[in-house]
Amino acid sequence: MFFGVQLVLNDIWSPIFFGAKNLLLALVVIILMWVFILKTILVFGKIEKTASYLLYPYIIWVSFATILNFSLWILNK
Repeated sequence: MFFGVQLVLNDIWSPIFFGAKNLLLALVVIILMWVFILKTILVFGKIEKTASYLLYPYIIWVSFATILNFSLWILNK
């Protein structure tokens, strides 16, 4: 379930950020995505450690994208 939710959030972030250019809503979506990626890592870790390790680069990338999204939102307020 957690994997599916973060996947849907991932799918809607780009159209909100790039298409609608709604930086605040995109920031909310990416923060929720980050939380669900973390929950997915924790759940996967209980089942298969390797599966959780494979999500580490993903959460690092989303963390970087979150910082960029936040910075753009602040600069364009």
